[in-house]
Amino acid sequence: MADDDTLAPPAGPSIGSRLVRVVLIVAAVAVTVAVGSAVIPRWWAQRIGGVVDGSLMMGSFVGLIIGLVFIILPLFVLILGWRYRDGLKRAVVFFAVACVLSLPNLATLRIVMGNGNGAHAGDRILDVEGPGFRGGSLIGAILGLLLFVGAGYLMTSRRRSRDRVRDLAGQAAESQ
Repeated sequence: MADDDTLAPPAGPSIGSRLVRVVLIVAAVAVTVAVGSAVIPRWWAQRIGGVVDGSLMMGSFVGLIIGLVFIILPLFVLILGWRYRDGLKRAVVFFAVACVLSLPNLATLRIVMGNGNGAHAGDRILDVEGPGFRGGSLIGAILGLLLFVGAGYLMTSRRRSRDRVRDLAGQAAESQ
């Protein structure tokens, strides 16, 4: 008996269900962004203010460490993702992990560059309870970026030097 393809159910979800799913995801992201832009800067400033407790030195130090660590870690994860890329799903996972790791710096950037009520409230909180944090965070991020680029340069130049030595040794062995 021959297979009758006309009686087989459709292989995947219908266009309508996909469209509904996309609309729901877009709506969820929009609501999350709206709530997050109002709440996260204020919450982050309160967390930093609680740690720093009004000390300029402590604010600068905490900002330096957070800026440094949370710029190096996401860049490292992105490099690992690039190196071990296997498909789109794996690339998206590495990118998502890098985004999550960069959230402290992004929250600070939202406070500094934002123009909403949450960003202004976070700015005022950091003025009083977290002095020096924003500047320390900027310096830490710049240092982290420079360290990352410098380490990458040293690693690639070392690899090139090893390859050059291997080539010269091969040429010397051939000439004998």
